[in-house]
Amino acid sequence: MDIEKLIRSVQKELGVEVDGKAGPQTWAAIAKRLIPDQAPSLVSTAVTGLDARSKKNIETLLPEVQPYAVALIQKAALNGIQAKVISGHRTYAEQDALYAKGRPDNGPKVTNAKGGQSNHNFGIAFDIGIFEGTAYLGSSPKYKALGLLGMDLGLDWGGNWKSFKDQPHFQLRPSWANGMNEREMLTELRKRKSEDQKVFV
Repeated sequence: MDIEKLIRSVQKELGVEVDGKAGPQTWAAIAKRLIPDQAPSLVSTAVTGLDARSKKNIETLLPEVQPYAVALIQKAALNGIQAKVISGHRTYAEQDALYAKGRPDNGPKVTNAKGGQSNHNFGIAFDIGIFEGTAYLGSSPKYKALGLLGMDLGLDWGGNWKSFKDQPHFQLRPSWANGMNEREMLTELRKRKSEDQKVFV
């Protein structure tokens, strides 16, 4: 049995994005079809069970991405990792302000991406912070564990990047971008934004 082909058939029938991965979007659609009276409350409970910061940041993401962020936080908790979504969508201006940090005074740089050069600018990317109690852990082996959990959900993980490893970073790649490198995907995202086209179709 070809599992990916089976998942694609189910996704096509449910009317969700067909990518062959049974992620949160697919499972939510299955729940809605099988238990329509309870499915909305299941999603609502999942979102309201988050800390206020995570909830606020998740709500800035595209609707297609939000269930993945929620699922990653929940999977982290099930594996004993206290994680929060510490950053979501950013405007071009917010991205430029972040890029300016550490420049030109040679201070610690936060990002190499200007406005329009980050997947955060298109609502498909979010950053995770790991905590122990109230203490934020800037570096921890738990980020690698979280990376594996995110990839298992079907997310791209910044810890796999070659030039600039960004372990807190996760993003949902649209199916049209499969086979594209990051630069090509960002070019298409900017084009879609300028033409007011949807990211996920």
